[in-house]
Amino acid sequence: MKNIIAFLILMFMILPSAAMAEDPILRQPHWSLEVKGGRFTPVLENWSQFYGKRSMPEYAATLAYKLVRQVEVGVGAGTLRGKGQSYAVRHGISVGNVTYELYPVNVFVLARGILNEDQWLVPYLGGGWTRMYYRQNIQDQGTVRGHADGYHIRGGLQFSLDYVDQSSSNRMFLDYGVYHTYFFIEAEYTRAIVRSVSTNLGGTAYLGGLLFEF
Repeated sequence: MKNIIAFLILMFMILPSAAMAEDPILRQPHWSLEVKGGRFTPVLENWSQFYGKRSMPEYAATLAYKLVRQVEVGVGAGTLRGKGQSYAVRHGISVGNVTYELYPVNVFVLARGILNEDQWLVPYLGGGWTRMYYRQNIQDQGTVRGHADGYHIRGGLQFSLDYVDQSSSNRMFLDYGVYHTYFFIEAEYTRAIVRSVSTNLGGTAYLGGLLFEF
Protein backbone atom coordinates (compact mmCIF):
# COMPACT_ATOMS: atom_id res chain seq x y z
CA MET A 1 0.00 0.00 0.00
CA LYS A 2 2.81 2.39 0.86
CA ASN A 3 4.44 1.63 -2.47
CA ILE A 4 1.22 2.48 -4.35
CA ILE A 5 0.84 5.78 -2.46
CA ALA A 6 4.46 6.64 -3.16
CA PHE A 7 3.94 5.80 -6.83
CA LEU A 8 0.86 8.03 -7.05
CA ILE A 9 2.67 10.92 -5.36
CA LEU A 10 5.54 10.52 -7.83
CA MET A 11 3.14 10.53 -10.78
CA PHE A 12 1.44 13.74 -9.56
CA MET A 13 4.88 15.34 -9.33
CA ILE A 14 5.87 14.24 -12.87
CA LEU A 15 2.63 15.04 -14.72
CA PRO A 16 2.68 18.83 -14.20
CA SER A 17 6.28 18.91 -15.44
CA ALA A 18 5.33 16.87 -18.51
CA ALA A 19 2.39 19.17 -19.22
CA MET A 20 4.66 22.21 -19.02
CA ALA A 21 7.16 20.53 -21.34
CA GLU A 22 4.43 19.90 -23.91
CA ASP A 23 3.01 23.40 -23.60
CA PRO A 24 5.24 24.98 -26.28
CA ILE A 25 4.11 22.32 -28.77
CA LEU A 26 0.47 23.20 -28.14
CA ARG A 27 1.04 26.92 -28.62
CA GLN A 28 0.66 28.43 -32.06
CA PRO A 29 3.30 30.50 -33.87
CA HIS A 30 3.08 34.31 -33.73
CA TRP A 31 5.62 35.32 -36.39
CA SER A 32 6.39 34.53 -40.04
CA LEU A 33 9.70 35.01 -41.84
CA GLU A 34 9.97 34.62 -45.62
CA VAL A 35 13.08 34.52 -47.79
CA LYS A 36 12.48 34.28 -51.53
CA GLY A 37 13.79 34.86 -55.01
CA GLY A 38 12.63 34.75 -58.61
CA ARG A 39 12.09 36.85 -61.73
CA PHE A 40 10.41 40.24 -62.12
CA THR A 41 9.00 41.40 -65.46
CA PRO A 42 8.64 45.22 -65.62
CA VAL A 43 5.77 46.91 -67.45
CA LEU A 44 8.16 49.60 -68.72
CA GLU A 45 8.02 50.07 -72.49
CA ASN A 46 11.03 48.89 -74.52
CA TRP A 47 12.53 47.14 -71.49
CA SER A 48 13.77 44.14 -73.49
CA GLN A 49 15.21 46.46 -76.16
CA PHE A 50 17.55 48.13 -73.65
CA TYR A 51 18.25 45.22 -71.31
CA GLY A 52 18.15 42.24 -73.66
CA LYS A 53 15.75 40.24 -71.47
CA ARG A 54 12.10 40.50 -70.53
CA SER A 55 12.81 40.12 -66.80
CA MET A 56 15.42 40.59 -64.10
CA PRO A 57 16.24 38.71 -60.87
CA GLU A 58 14.50 39.65 -57.62
CA TYR A 59 15.42 38.75 -54.05
CA ALA A 60 13.29 39.67 -51.03
CA ALA A 61 12.45 38.96 -47.41
CA THR A 62 9.42 39.66 -45.21
CA LEU A 63 8.65 39.61 -41.50
CA ALA A 64 5.06 39.47 -40.26
CA TYR A 65 3.16 39.26 -36.96
CA LYS A 66 0.07 37.05 -36.73
CA LEU A 67 -2.98 38.91 -35.43
CA VAL A 68 -4.74 35.54 -35.41
CA ARG A 69 -3.55 32.21 -36.78
CA GLN A 70 -4.84 32.97 -40.29
CA VAL A 71 -4.19 36.73 -40.58
CA GLU A 72 -0.91 38.62 -40.29
CA VAL A 73 0.51 42.08 -40.89
CA GLY A 74 4.08 42.68 -41.91
CA VAL A 75 6.80 44.47 -43.82
CA GLY A 76 9.09 43.35 -46.61
CA ALA A 77 11.98 44.59 -48.70
CA GLY A 78 13.61 43.46 -51.91
CA THR A 79 16.32 44.18 -54.42
CA LEU A 80 16.26 43.97 -58.24
CA ARG A 81 18.98 44.77 -60.75
CA GLY A 82 19.22 44.80 -64.53
CA LYS A 83 22.11 45.64 -66.86
CA GLY A 84 21.86 46.71 -70.48
CA GLN A 85 22.86 49.20 -73.15
CA SER A 86 21.93 52.87 -73.57
CA TYR A 87 21.24 54.07 -77.12
CA ALA A 88 21.50 57.46 -78.79
CA VAL A 89 18.01 58.78 -79.49
CA ARG A 90 18.63 59.88 -83.09
CA HIS A 91 21.14 57.31 -84.28
CA GLY A 92 20.06 54.20 -82.36
CA ILE A 93 23.64 53.18 -81.57
CA SER A 94 24.92 52.06 -78.19
CA VAL A 95 26.53 54.84 -76.18
CA GLY A 96 27.38 52.91 -73.03
CA ASN A 97 26.26 50.54 -70.30
CA VAL A 98 23.20 51.21 -68.16
CA THR A 99 22.37 49.75 -64.76
CA TYR A 100 18.80 49.81 -63.46
CA GLU A 101 18.03 49.02 -59.81
CA LEU A 102 14.80 48.78 -57.82
CA TYR A 103 14.38 48.49 -54.04
CA PRO A 104 10.73 47.84 -53.14
CA VAL A 105 9.49 48.26 -49.56
CA ASN A 106 6.09 46.71 -48.78
CA VAL A 107 3.64 46.98 -45.89
CA PHE A 108 0.99 44.28 -46.16
CA VAL A 109 -1.89 42.29 -44.73
CA LEU A 110 -1.93 38.60 -45.62
CA ALA A 111 -4.42 35.76 -45.03
CA ARG A 112 -3.35 32.12 -44.97
CA GLY A 113 -5.94 29.40 -45.46
CA ILE A 114 -4.73 27.20 -42.63
CA LEU A 115 -7.30 25.09 -40.77
CA ASN A 116 -5.03 22.91 -38.62
CA GLU A 117 -1.37 22.66 -37.69
CA ASP A 118 -0.88 19.40 -39.66
CA GLN A 119 -2.09 20.87 -42.96
CA TRP A 120 0.50 20.20 -45.69
CA LEU A 121 -0.90 22.50 -48.41
CA VAL A 122 -1.88 26.10 -47.55
CA PRO A 123 -3.10 28.78 -50.01
CA TYR A 124 -2.58 32.46 -49.18
CA LEU A 125 -3.46 35.89 -50.50
CA GLY A 126 -2.39 39.37 -49.48
CA GLY A 127 -1.48 42.88 -50.51
CA GLY A 128 -0.81 46.41 -49.35
CA TRP A 129 1.19 49.60 -49.82
CA THR A 130 4.44 49.75 -51.81
CA ARG A 131 7.21 52.31 -52.07
CA MET A 132 9.57 51.57 -54.94
CA TYR A 133 13.00 53.21 -54.75
CA TYR A 134 14.81 53.32 -58.08
CA ARG A 135 18.28 54.16 -59.38
CA GLN A 136 19.49 54.25 -62.98
CA ASN A 137 23.12 54.77 -63.88
CA ILE A 138 24.08 55.48 -67.51
CA GLN A 139 27.75 55.29 -68.39
CA ASP A 140 29.32 58.76 -68.61
CA GLN A 141 25.91 60.40 -68.09
CA GLY A 142 25.41 60.19 -64.34
CA THR A 143 22.78 58.64 -62.07
CA VAL A 144 19.04 59.24 -61.74
CA ARG A 145 17.30 58.20 -58.54
CA GLY A 146 13.97 58.65 -56.79
CA HIS A 147 10.93 56.73 -55.60
CA ALA A 148 7.39 55.83 -56.60
CA ASP A 149 4.38 54.92 -54.44
CA GLY A 150 1.66 52.40 -55.17
CA TYR A 151 0.39 48.98 -54.14
CA HIS A 152 1.03 45.27 -54.57
CA ILE A 153 -1.08 42.09 -54.59
CA ARG A 154 0.33 38.61 -54.10
CA GLY A 155 -0.87 35.07 -53.67
CA GLY A 156 0.47 31.56 -53.73
CA LEU A 157 0.70 28.08 -52.24
CA GLN A 158 2.89 26.87 -49.40
CA PHE A 159 3.91 23.24 -48.93
CA SER A 160 4.76 21.90 -45.47
CA LEU A 161 8.27 20.48 -45.00
CA ASP A 162 7.61 19.37 -41.42
CA TYR A 163 7.13 15.70 -42.32
CA VAL A 164 9.81 15.46 -44.99
CA ASP A 165 12.40 15.11 -42.22
CA GLN A 166 10.71 14.82 -38.84
CA SER A 167 13.96 14.80 -36.86
CA SER A 168 15.16 18.03 -38.51
CA SER A 169 11.78 19.61 -37.87
CA ASN A 170 12.01 18.71 -34.18
CA ARG A 171 15.52 20.15 -33.97
CA MET A 172 14.37 23.39 -35.61
CA PHE A 173 11.75 23.76 -32.89
CA LEU A 174 14.04 22.84 -29.99
CA ASP A 175 17.00 24.96 -31.21
CA TYR A 176 15.28 27.96 -32.80
CA GLY A 177 11.61 27.85 -31.78
CA VAL A 178 10.46 27.26 -35.40
CA TYR A 179 7.05 25.57 -35.37
CA HIS A 180 6.63 25.05 -39.11
CA THR A 181 8.76 25.28 -42.25
CA TYR A 182 7.22 25.61 -45.71
CA PHE A 183 8.39 25.84 -49.29
CA PHE A 184 6.20 28.25 -51.26
CA ILE A 185 5.62 29.61 -54.76
CA GLU A 186 3.83 32.88 -55.45
CA ALA A 187 2.91 35.49 -58.03
CA GLU A 188 3.03 39.21 -57.20
CA TYR A 189 1.75 42.21 -59.14
CA THR A 190 3.06 45.69 -58.29
CA ARG A 191 1.95 49.11 -59.50
CA ALA A 192 4.08 52.09 -58.46
CA ILE A 193 3.80 55.44 -60.27
CA VAL A 194 6.48 58.12 -60.57
CA ARG A 195 4.10 61.10 -60.44
CA SER A 196 6.40 63.61 -62.15
CA VAL A 197 6.47 61.57 -65.37
CA SER A 198 3.44 59.27 -64.85
CA THR A 199 5.60 56.17 -65.28
CA ASN A 200 4.71 52.82 -63.75
CA LEU A 201 7.77 51.09 -62.26
CA GLY A 202 5.76 48.00 -61.35
CA GLY A 203 5.39 44.65 -62.98
CA THR A 204 4.78 40.97 -62.29
CA ALA A 205 7.05 38.68 -60.30
CA TYR A 206 7.11 34.91 -59.93
CA LEU A 207 8.92 33.85 -56.78
CA GLY A 208 9.77 30.82 -54.68
CA GLY A 209 11.22 30.54 -51.21
CA LEU A 210 11.05 29.31 -47.63
CA LEU A 211 8.63 30.35 -44.89
CA PHE A 212 9.49 29.89 -41.21
CA GLU A 213 6.77 30.24 -38.54
CA PHE A 214 7.93 30.84 -34.98
